[in-house]
Amino acid sequence: MLSKEVTIGFVGTGVMGKSMAANLMDAGYSVIVYSRTKQKAQELLKNGAEWMDTIAKLASSSDIIITMVGYPSDLEDIYYGEYGILESAKPGTFTVDMTTSKPSLAKEIYKKAKEKNIYALDAPVSGGDIGAKSGKLAIMVGGDEEAFTNILPLFEIMGENIILQGSAGAGQYTKMANQITIASNMIGVCEAIMYAKKAGLDPERVLQSIATGAAASFSLSKLGPRMLEGDYEPGFYVKHFIKDMTIALESAEELGLVTPGLSLSLKLYKELAEKGGEDSGTQALIKLFE
Repeated sequence: MLSKEVTIGFVGTGVMGKSMAANLMDAGYSVIVYSRTKQKAQELLKNGAEWMDTIAKLASSSDIIITMVGYPSDLEDIYYGEYGILESAKPGTFTVDMTTSKPSLAKEIYKKAKEKNIYALDAPVSGGDIGAKSGKLAIMVGGDEEAFTNILPLFEIMGENIILQGSAGAGQYTKMANQITIASNMIGVCEAIMYAKKAGLDPERVLQSIATGAAASFSLSKLGPRMLEGDYEPGFYVKHFIKDMTIALESAEELGLVTPGLSLSLKLYKELAEKGGEDSGTQALIKLFE
């Protein structure tokens, strides 16, 4: 059982990170936070989290450090350098990166962390804002089993489907498989809704019929209704999905794999972003079909 006396440092309090950190606090853990924009952490601070104004201060004050940021370049900024996590954290600290990032970077962070007697896990998640709020995220983990076992009580607060997929980088490879699946699925959801409309059907009733059958998916049951309502608020940003698909495509090419569905989805989402939709939720793809 993980002691409630540990201090958890949480870096990144955006759409998902703030809910994940809040769930840890609700479970009785002491949480200190850092975010590039302090305003994003206000709700957590109001509820008892402690603010750290630098990564170095957060890292040196934490027993466990969880990072949930936007891009691989952000991770490099916070993990590396004279004032980064790996230079500032105490030996024996656990670092858990829950950002969707490059498998190669996850392996690199693990290697550098091990040299400093720091444990490192890559643990990207799926489930969007809904899963983050409800503590029902799918968590895909790469790293050593000992570190995984130690952090599992925290994972169980933030998620439900928690699987150690293998060594360092395995969590990120699994998340890429997740994003590849979603990429083509989102196109299918948009086409299905537009087909139902063109056929003169009530798309809401159509979703009720198909969302529990063989076509069932998170995208269909959770994002389909948002499409119908014209609700494009981000549970997951278009710009971040583009980042994920770009990483997945590069990784697939490295593995010698052709992914035409992924390529098409990336092309469409880039078109949506160019039309001003980069800060919308991924369900805004329907705009291209309307």
